[in-house]
Amino acid sequence: MKILNNQCKHAFKLSLIMCGALLSGSAQAFNVQAHTQQQPIAIAIHGGAGTITKANLSEQKAAEYRAKLAEALQAGYALLQQGQDGQEAVIAAIQIMEDSPLFNAGKGAVYTYAGEHELDASIMHGAQRNAGAVAGVKTIASPIKAAQAVMNQSVHVMLSGEGAETFAKEQGLAQVDNQTFNTERRLKALQKAKQAIADRQTNLVKFQDYKFGTVGAVVLDQYGNLVAGTSTGGMTAKRYGRIGDSPVIGSGTFADNDSCAVSSTGHGEYFIRYQVAADICARMAYQGKTLTQAADEVVNGVLVEAQGSGGVIAMDSSGNIAMPFNTEGMYRGSIDIHGKISIKIYK
Repeated sequence: MKILNNQCKHAFKLSLIMCGALLSGSAQAFNVQAHTQQQPIAIAIHGGAGTITKANLSEQKAAEYRAKLAEALQAGYALLQQGQDGQEAVIAAIQIMEDSPLFNAGKGAVYTYAGEHELDASIMHGAQRNAGAVAGVKTIASPIKAAQAVMNQSVHVMLSGEGAETFAKEQGLAQVDNQTFNTERRLKALQKAKQAIADRQTNLVKFQDYKFGTVGAVVLDQYGNLVAGTSTGGMTAKRYGRIGDSPVIGSGTFADNDSCAVSSTGHGEYFIRYQVAADICARMAYQGKTLTQAADEVVNGVLVEAQGSGGVIAMDSSGNIAMPFNTEGMYRGSIDIHGKISIKIYK
């Protein structure tokens, strides 16, 4: 069933005012101008989790991350203010991060062992649990936009490789050369990983920073819809067409208006095996847990016991937000139902 964005759009005198940006190691603080909204709206985003500490991230680089997270939040929130369907807000926020070399998605995607980029993305709409995903694509400019097209214009849920690229072309989505996603930083990471593997110093999974690059967004729109989306470049030096959790509905992405919306970031193999995103929402639906309880139990309980690392951003139908992670840091930000903005990096 297709998502039809045919709700009446309302005019609101709303503006997002960002002030007091702290470009130090502490959390950046902003304010949103008071507004009148018929129904609550909220957005949360992440840019990946992993070994992120003040010791290995300069103040200048931290400031760049905060600024880009703020830009993504503003892009998504502005569409929610305009009364647009939540899927549009998710797409807008994620595309900002896909277009930034700071994150492991789109233009900042990591390299495969063969020296290419293979991208994954998914989106799910909580109204009727419609979903779309693309996996292992190399020439689609915006994987999250392609995932949306699969959700709205295809009878399928997940398309992969050349087939997904052909579908994207038919939908008129922008195509690019795979080298468009090249960055010097990611190339050096690939060279380091391949050298270590060749020297038998370690197994690939020991490269903690190489597994956790993902971007995602969850929103509550004014129609009560919960929507989640996730996009990634995957794991550095991945081989054999490896696909992680990001395009897998229930693992990297999940949304249901009756429970919650979740976007995951972490060691994908564990998120797939333990169906992290769906498990959080199921604990709310079947055990009566709060969003915070359910998210914490899975991220800091189930995953930790299984030795899986990462985190999630999650939102329930009331606009409550939870962003637990079991790593040293996670790039994350939110604007809650009261208009309060929070942007953080460290534990």
